[in-house]
Amino acid sequence: MNDNTESVLTEDELAYLRSQRLCRLATVSSTGQPDVAPVGFEFDGTHFYIGGRNPVRTRRFLSVKNGNDKVALVVDDLESVTPWRPRGIRIYGRAEIVEHVGRFGPGYYMRITPDTSWSWGLEPDTTSEGGFKPRKTVWPK
Repeated sequence: MNDNTESVLTEDELAYLRSQRLCRLATVSSTGQPDVAPVGFEFDGTHFYIGGRNPVRTRRFLSVKNGNDKVALVVDDLESVTPWRPRGIRIYGRAEIVEHVGRFGPGYYMRITPDTSWSWGLEPDTTSEGGFKPRKTVWPK
């Protein structure tokens, strides 16, 4: 993650994304079939990048290439099981296939431009029973 890029995310959200390596990415095929897969990601403060080994042959890339550019991704984990403390960030956005130099080297990546995100369990909230308060963010266009 490029720390010099301004983001609409809080410092807690940015720190959490820096600490994680995997997310779950959901796409929809041209026949309407939802598909979700665990993938590595990069975040530059504005866009998420999904690459991998030969990514252009994957269902997720083919779905985006075929015009279904709406995606969702979730970065989450359990901070603790006692007490139960799930935490994470869910992103809705649009994807496009771009050439990029990323963690997997130069090649084709899926670049996701977020439009809405929700986070939970990242900022303590002692007023709620669950110990955290969800945060919704609408990203600038």
